[in-house]
Amino acid sequence: MSTTVANPKSLQKRQKQIARWEKKLNYKGKNFYLIYIIFIITLIYATDEIASQINTLMKTEIANDLMASFGQSSVGMLNLASSLAIPFQVLGLFYRPLADRFGRKTFLVINTFGMSIALISIFLSNNLIMYLLGACMIQFFVPHDMHVVYIMETSPPKHRARIYSSIKFVANMSVMLVPLLRRWLMTQASEWRAVYFIPALIGLVVSFIALLLAREPEVFVQSKLRQLRMTDEERAEEKRKKDAENAQGGLFTALKFALKHKQLRWLFITATFLNLGFIFSIDYQVIMSYGYAESLFGNFSESAMNAVSTGPVSTALFLFPVGCAVSQVIMGFISDGIGRKAAAITTATNCLASFILFWVGSRYNWNPLLVGFFCGASVGSFYSVNDVIIMMVGESAPTNLRSSAMSAEFIIVALGYGISMGAGFLSGILLGSEYIGTVAMILLVPGFVAGLGMLIKKTHDTKNINLDTVTGTEWD
Repeated sequence: MSTTVANPKSLQKRQKQIARWEKKLNYKGKNFYLIYIIFIITLIYATDEIASQINTLMKTEIANDLMASFGQSSVGMLNLASSLAIPFQVLGLFYRPLADRFGRKTFLVINTFGMSIALISIFLSNNLIMYLLGACMIQFFVPHDMHVVYIMETSPPKHRARIYSSIKFVANMSVMLVPLLRRWLMTQASEWRAVYFIPALIGLVVSFIALLLAREPEVFVQSKLRQLRMTDEERAEEKRKKDAENAQGGLFTALKFALKHKQLRWLFITATFLNLGFIFSIDYQVIMSYGYAESLFGNFSESAMNAVSTGPVSTALFLFPVGCAVSQVIMGFISDGIGRKAAAITTATNCLASFILFWVGSRYNWNPLLVGFFCGASVGSFYSVNDVIIMMVGESAPTNLRSSAMSAEFIIVALGYGISMGAGFLSGILLGSEYIGTVAMILLVPGFVAGLGMLIKKTHDTKNINLDTVTGTEWD
């Protein structure tokens, strides 16, 4: 039996890498790290939530300003123009797995800084091109969700979902800054750009704090050290058990792995059906605005839309983050108390019911605060059920493929996105922006009914999974 002799230069390089990763593992203040990393991640999550929601919360005003020549189809045309961001989302799928190779912290900082620069770009925009540049940047950085990976890999397993939901609660409540700024800075709908500056400034400060204080998650550092300490014989054995790419992750490696194993495969398919209603999650403010314009004025004139923008819509949006936050907290406590699967089923059901109430309420002039709460509950539950599923994906994948598997999910889920966005775009352009709510209703209801059936019958709970030992084959 032959023994491979290690190359001295390669061995020396490996020893330096081991020393570097061991230094990351043995740092001062370790006993208090969980406390301040939760603080940092909460601030970053708040920045992420504001960046991901602000364009939607301002969409009617943006569309009527930048796309005014298209009249009632302005939202549809803005959505069509915003589809230029899709290549950036696709590019982000290849960007996200880099965290499995080079570490989590770098991308935590870059993403937060990038989102902030995107918000500044929109604040400074004076035309559609500048606005789209900022929107494309947001769509590149927001889906990366490195803060979610941090929560998963840093939190104690038995409290993981509670910590996640508590952080998400604060992050959701921070979105209340947007309607507050609408009331403070928007005397006319055309002054929408001013709302972007303060969130951008907050994001820049948060990215600097993360650069100074955040560290690599311990479970990730241990995984890197385990790979580096392998002997040549152990490495050869590892290659015989899995593809060579697996040790460092990889988008297509993770996708191939997921489709071979039942748990990950059905989680991907379930998420695809749930996201048939995606158009509602990016056009809820439009649905609300046109619903109130019709119920209060019976038309969609410029004066009617300006009146609802500075009136009932801004009022409703104050309780939007409350509805989001409450739905997220419910998810977290059910997830840790009963299980991930129970949380996914509960939040999917809540999304379905809340959306119907929000849709009816805005069309029949219910109290704006009530409509805002139902709107927030439906949107919060929509993202919550997706968050639970992505958490289940992460907990159903081995460490060396975890970030890559969470990214690979979007390749399959893109089918649901595509159908939803395509229908929304066409209805907005051909029929008018006031019909987007009806299209969202037609897509979301059957999609969620099908998704609930799959959650109940085809997926398995991942509560208390050991992230160090999970292989992804446990449910085959």
